[in-house]
Amino acid sequence: MFEVTVENSFDFRSPEYRELFGKSAATAFQHPNWLSSLYSKLLTANSATPLIVVARRRSDSRLAMVLPLVRRRYAALRAIEFADLRVSDYVSPVADAATFDAIIADAGAISTVRRLLKPYDLLRIGKLADRSLPLEKLLGIRNRENMGMSAYATPLDPSFDVWRQKRMKQSYCKELDKKSRQLHRRGEVRFECVTEPGAMAKAFEAMRTYRGERFKDRDGIGDLLQQPAYYDFYTGIAQMGLDGSARTYAMWLDGRPIAVALGLAHRNALLVILGGFDFDFKNMSIGSLMFEQIARDCIERGEAFLDFTIGDEPYKLTFGSEPSAMWQISRSGSPLG
Repeated sequence: MFEVTVENSFDFRSPEYRELFGKSAATAFQHPNWLSSLYSKLLTANSATPLIVVARRRSDSRLAMVLPLVRRRYAALRAIEFADLRVSDYVSPVADAATFDAIIADAGAISTVRRLLKPYDLLRIGKLADRSLPLEKLLGIRNRENMGMSAYATPLDPSFDVWRQKRMKQSYCKELDKKSRQLHRRGEVRFECVTEPGAMAKAFEAMRTYRGERFKDRDGIGDLLQQPAYYDFYTGIAQMGLDGSARTYAMWLDGRPIAVALGLAHRNALLVILGGFDFDFKNMSIGSLMFEQIARDCIERGEAFLDFTIGDEPYKLTFGSEPSAMWQISRSGSPLG
């Protein structure tokens, strides 16, 4: 039923992939813009090479599934991983559920997939969400293992006031109202979804500075945004996201960005993937004030969820987020693995 090949020059911006993605069970992190940018901008910085497995229907060569992987080396260890490279929060094969079931029922297709992956010492894939397609069945792995961390999303209600009353503690709402009044006394405060190129560049420069100060390690590069390849990747996602796939938010004080966030818009939800805040305003809960305004904007757009993605940071619970387990799979391909 299916012909499986490796197409390492696969065009993620092609009409056939866009059509496949639109009908698939994949996540925002397999969007055409995301994967095209990841493969073109981040492979070299991670000493990785592409391994893109493609399944097509034998009857008409129509695209049925894409499995975006990479090969990496860790000293002598040869590893195969999902095309994640530390930027993706959810991974998924790109296929619809019915087609994926048909592929894993096709013994020839499964055998070819597993043969094309060789050689490797270790195959490991994490960041599988609770309801993701059963990739382990395709790869011959018996069970998923819990990653020991969760993803968090808050349902959005028909109005901001209802959401705030239903999802947040009223004592915290009063505290944020007080912080907001304090902030407004400092100057002209403005929140916006940024679309103008100059303002977007200014917002990202500020976010890079704030994140560099907060996450720096002994080498001074504890945050990915400090690395040129990653900065280029994220700013590119933001710029391409003006097609509706991503949104950049900024809170300005007297014309200066004091809080910035980047989110991916996908299937009636916004996934927050990057944020930075001026720590001079930490006592004013500037991060929480920013997320409140993002929730307001999402509600006004009619979206159903605000997804804070992976990570067990306590602040996510203050917005009524609900945890969901994340899973990983692995198998060895050699004694070393």
